Amino acid sequence: MDLSTLSYQKFVQFALEQTNLRTTLTPLPSQEKFKSLKANDNKSVLNAISFCAPKIRLLRSLTIEDSQSMLVLDFAAFSKPEYDAPIFCANAFTTPSRSIVVLDLNPLYDVTIHPDYKEKYYKKLMPLSEKYSELLPWGGKLTSESLKFFSPIVIWTTVASSQLVHDVLFSAFVDYFKAWLELIDEATDEKDESLVLLNREAQHKYLTWRAEKDPGYSILKKLFGETLAKDLVRQFLFDGVDSLGSKTFLDYFPEYRLENGTVNKKRSMVGKSYETRPWNSAGEFIAD
Repeated sequence: MDLSTLSYQKFVQFALEQTNLRTTLTPLPSQEKFKSLKANDNKSVLNAISFCAPKIRLLRSLTIEDSQSMLVLDFAAFSKPEYDAPIFCANAFTTPSRSIVVLDLNPLYDVTIHPDYKEKYYKKLMPLSEKYSELLPWGGKLTSESLKFFSPIVIWTTVASSQLVHDVLFSAFVDYFKAWLELIDEATDEKDESLVLLNREAQHKYLTWRAEKDPGYSILKKLFGETLAKDLVRQFLFDGVDSLGSKTFLDYFPEYRLENGTVNKKRSMVGKSYETRPWNSAGEFIAD
């Protein structure tokens, strides 16, 4: 596959245009800090944007494009803690041969433990995963350590790269992002401060997990060096990990603590693996 014919920029532009139709986006300082980064290989083109809005704490996008070897999209949007809305997440890594994709409205609260949250946000969205299940099939083994941050409508796939796959992915991105914007439009701010604090901690837990487990860190480290890569992860991609709360990764996930007190860096080490979609068309968890 010739990657020069593909780009994730239209995904980002669509999201910005749709969001601007509904609210006012304000650039964040992190955009200015990271937008002019230059890759060490002098050929990868990086684009970094970050905004906030009245109901949105953070909407940010990082794309990396090298027409010879890879295209990367890392797009996310978080509501303010006054709302318990899901987190929009779109991650795609495309090489000339394969495309690895995660697209979801990540739940703020584990839907296998909080059925009321699943009912509130995902019941009417279940047709979305059905719509794309054939062209973007389940990508194989996924462990429960990751599953707790995914919703029943998650698209997780690894498929051969092609123009068709790229077009289908764009269509899915459009549908999922419109669905997220609808949820944000309908969201009402929580008046109970204790519940706002729970939402804040739920976002912080998610950010702490993602900052520690980010599979793209090795690419960032190669392109920008270790210091800049860490800054990108903590101050841009998962902005809020150092400000929304004070708990550490091991506070949230003590099962990863090694005997010497450090974090076990192995991936996919905790819980059962699922080789097929573990939810049915009604969003019920069907794997045991």
